[in-house]
Amino acid sequence: MTQVADQAGVTGSDVSEAVLETARRAKIASRTLATATRATKDAALHALADALVRATDEIVAANDVDTARGRANGTSPGLLDRLALTPERIVAIADALRELAALPDPVGEVVRGSTLPNGLRLRQIRVPMGVVGMIYEARPNVTVDAAGLALKSGNAVILRGGSAAASSNEVIVRVLGEALTTCGLPADLVQSIDAYGRPGAVALMHARGLVDVLVPRGGADLIQTVVRESTVPVIETGVGNCHVYLDASAPLERSIDIVLNSKTHRVGVCNAAETLLVHAAAAPQLLPGVLAALGAADVVVHADAATTRLAEASGLTAEDLTVVAATEEDWATEYLSLDLAVRVVEDLDEAIDHIRTWTSGHTEAIVTQDLGSSERFVAELDSAAIMVNASTRFTDGGQFGLGAEIGISTQKLHARGPMGLGELTTTKWVVNGDGQTRS
Repeated sequence: MTQVADQAGVTGSDVSEAVLETARRAKIASRTLATATRATKDAALHALADALVRATDEIVAANDVDTARGRANGTSPGLLDRLALTPERIVAIADALRELAALPDPVGEVVRGSTLPNGLRLRQIRVPMGVVGMIYEARPNVTVDAAGLALKSGNAVILRGGSAAASSNEVIVRVLGEALTTCGLPADLVQSIDAYGRPGAVALMHARGLVDVLVPRGGADLIQTVVRESTVPVIETGVGNCHVYLDASAPLERSIDIVLNSKTHRVGVCNAAETLLVHAAAAPQLLPGVLAALGAADVVVHADAATTRLAEASGLTAEDLTVVAATEEDWATEYLSLDLAVRVVEDLDEAIDHIRTWTSGHTEAIVTQDLGSSERFVAELDSAAIMVNASTRFTDGGQFGLGAEIGISTQKLHARGPMGLGELTTTKWVVNGDGQTRS
């Protein structure tokens, strides 16, 4: 076996065994949780929330270390925003756990059932996955979301949160573990392998049989590495190259509101808009106002030639709006910053073709007053979420009423879109008979 040294100087074979031992403990702990009542799990979620709030000062201090290191390493403003924890954000994270406690328990839900002609009574019921692995980047809030969702859905979770948030995650995982033990549940339900660095992540990907499913959440390189390397089944979350299309009948004020919210509400998230498409017939009426609003919000516009001409014709100066010429690369880019690619398209057909070519399959939005256009947009695009006259920023577990989410799935198997409690369960068949035998 190749001996790969991690950040602590431990060899790769030792890291692999340490991660496998972590997974074994998680598997044992998951069996305890699989039979826990909803009351037990909900009480634990409230205990986790209370513990996080009590530990706010310690968590923020650890997070300050992470953000200072990120700034020194030249981390982008969007990623720094993802990384940052404030007392207000910690309260919001704790509140999300309490909201999870208020949601129905998916475990035991009857998905479908029937009685066969021979008298056998069939039920397909939801059951926990068992052990869920998470590999993610610079998002300490995901540490709490993943722990809460796993707990409510009856799973243990193993976390690899990356070096960028290592100090924050170390404190958070310890606080959560201590809170679990006060509720009579094993601390091994929430474990971190951050101490084992990248070799630890590789070992987690190969822990098939101990880890039941792996969820990567982060940039395209991370996700594709996990999909390519993992022997554990993967639920693929996607990067967010999200589009907003302004149709010929789009009203100006609504267009401005939706474009601004989609792009600027929070730039470092996967459901922020990265490309704006505008119908050519409406562009002279819509684009000057939209571009002026984007400029006022300090958005840099990566414009095609038609957009550039309209910006110049409308009298927008370099002081009003920063415009750079768009390249093919811009249509594929998830900026995670105050940048937006803008293109004028001939019609709805060209808008759909553009999105099909460049989308990551996350979220697309149309602004229109034409029912036929909206129906075609919904029917002909195959992304996980389609918004009609609404911001892309709503593709979110909390906004969908699902509670916190573990990610946004852009694949088509098992889970798609915001992954809440139900997506962290599988099913099994229960068959009750009266002595029937098969002839």
